[in-house]
Amino acid sequence: MQSYHNRSRSIVQRSRFNIPCFSSSPLSLFVVLAAVPLPIYFSGLLSSFSGRNNKAASTMRVNSNIIGSTNITCTTFNVLAPIYKRVDQQNQSIRESQFRALWFTRNQKILDLLLHQRSSVISLQEVWVGNEELVNMYHDRLASSGYTTFQLARTNARGDGLLTAIHKDYFQLVNYRELLFNDFGDRVAQLLHVKSLVPFPLNENQHVQQEVLIVNTHLLFPHDSSLSLARLHQVYKILEYLEAYQKENKLTHMPIILCGDWNGSKRGHVYKFLRSQGFISSYDVAHQYTDSDAHRWVSHRNHRGNICGVDFIWLCNPTSSNSRKPLRTSWVEAVFSIIKYQVQKASIAEDKAFAFLGENNHSDSLTYSGFCQALQKVNLTGMPHGLSFQETKELWDRADIDGNGVFDYEELKKMWNMTVMVQSEKCKESIMESKKEEGEDKEEEAIGLKVKKAVLFPQEAEKGLWPENYNLSDHACLTVQFSPVKVLCS
Repeated sequence: MQSYHNRSRSIVQRSRFNIPCFSSSPLSLFVVLAAVPLPIYFSGLLSSFSGRNNKAASTMRVNSNIIGSTNITCTTFNVLAPIYKRVDQQNQSIRESQFRALWFTRNQKILDLLLHQRSSVISLQEVWVGNEELVNMYHDRLASSGYTTFQLARTNARGDGLLTAIHKDYFQLVNYRELLFNDFGDRVAQLLHVKSLVPFPLNENQHVQQEVLIVNTHLLFPHDSSLSLARLHQVYKILEYLEAYQKENKLTHMPIILCGDWNGSKRGHVYKFLRSQGFISSYDVAHQYTDSDAHRWVSHRNHRGNICGVDFIWLCNPTSSNSRKPLRTSWVEAVFSIIKYQVQKASIAEDKAFAFLGENNHSDSLTYSGFCQALQKVNLTGMPHGLSFQETKELWDRADIDGNGVFDYEELKKMWNMTVMVQSEKCKESIMESKKEEGEDKEEEAIGLKVKKAVLFPQEAEKGLWPENYNLSDHACLTVQFSPVKVLCS
């Protein structure tokens, strides 16, 4: 299966970026999505897919009469590659990939589900790209339903990869890029920049085609706490590349959607890092959940039998230029939060932290060499996916606030209290009055996105439960509906 159809090649600029392991090089993972899909009736979404009856519920069908709608529907789903799906609990080496009838039938049902949803954008993870028959199945059925597909395998022939599909009746493709992390997890990401075909009225005299950046990715699984940094590196590269891509193409005031399996819950460092950069979890916004409501819903039962919410569709609307924290500042705060977590995990009180981190039990401060040893003690250095020399030096410069060459208790307290602050949405709908003080930058109208609805299938996942009779995947399918909204940005 080719990454995109011949029909779209004339308008696609396709680039592949190889990113050195954990360097500061940007990671390209955008899909700029133009808003235009048809709204979905969300009540009773896909309920008839659970259990033995896998026919689509009539309430899932898209209202085909609303062709001119500017709403966007976006689905993300980790479809569990047959090479990873265990079919015998007594013999973990037996996988579904060994039985064609099993994986063929299951993936046909997955496609039934996706095509009845008819989302504007479909982002899939763990597609078995190493099997030509399965790839052709997805390609043919999606293409016959009006989708253009983009496929990207993980590096080092891992066997699975990403697939993103956009409905060609609603989107004009502006750009497509493939991003390779080149890390030990062989993770990759896709970028599509698209523009809506249905214009949105910005004002009485101007109708514009909305542009959106959308990312599809699948982060590393946190097998142990030492991988927290590796996962932060992956997200940092995505955000860094987003900034670079927008600057390179002179893009301003554009919403960003990040889709995928993030392999971490709302309690994790990745979640807090993205929130600090102004991203919101669409599902949580739709259900009016707070950042602390990590128990309300789940989307995955992992190979250890644990259930948690790890699949997200993140949204970041255009904001004023000075409302978002610098990316590097958020990164440093996120790394210090890992150190704090490791100390708290060891049940060490704040005033005993130096004794834990230092070279002896009587430490009340750290020199640079002691600081480096402390980072190794909390698994942030001394391994291939750890901090680089430059990153370690940057952390030290931030820690040694007074620049006297010693990291002392007062500086530690400041670092301890430096939480990864959550950014609130700064954009306002343009119908709201904006009271600008004299001398402030003039605000401009732009088009953002508003979360309207969000649903998980199976429905039990919305209650924090995992049904035993659900067998499409070990992940739930998440679908979010957005509508365009006018915002004011400086």
